[in-house]
Amino acid sequence: MVRKVEGFADGWWADLGTGSGAIAVAVARELGADGRVFAVDVSEVAVEVARLNVQRYGVQDKVEIRHGSWFEPLEDVKGKLMGVISNPPYIPTDDLPGLQPEVGWHEPKLALDGGKDGLEHLLHLCEGLSSVLKPGGFFVFETNGNKQSEFLVDLISAKWSSSFHNVEAVLDFAEIKRFVTGYCR
Repeated sequence: MVRKVEGFADGWWADLGTGSGAIAVAVARELGADGRVFAVDVSEVAVEVARLNVQRYGVQDKVEIRHGSWFEPLEDVKGKLMGVISNPPYIPTDDLPGLQPEVGWHEPKLALDGGKDGLEHLLHLCEGLSSVLKPGGFFVFETNGNKQSEFLVDLISAKWSSSFHNVEAVLDFAEIKRFVTGYCR
């Protein structure tokens, strides 16, 4: 998805809520000489795991790990990012006890709990995107599915129409609207 973005290879990217750093590593492996990924997470444990994975895959020259909450560690790159990628917590709090064991047992609550309706972190991402993306910059984030994706596409298209265009929900392999994407004007 991100390879299709014009200027992708030499752009600066942010992986917000990086967790293990898997997305940051995958993006970094595709970048050109001037490309860079800022991998951000609020969890100190996640930051350490991401740091180990960045070293393991030999992309430490392309990935900079930053500890902090969402956009806070990115003050120095505001308006300079080619893209923002995020798999934020999006599961409604009341749904957490019913998660499949392979999810609920292995993922920390911090990485799953999206608040009462699952939108707490997604809305925060929407509100901060225009401050970090450069004109033409791309964003993509994962959601809980059709309902959240459709809500966010409608919200961004209405509330931030002067900041973003080509906002859409993208299907996953199960034909569920799982991702929301768009471009900064």
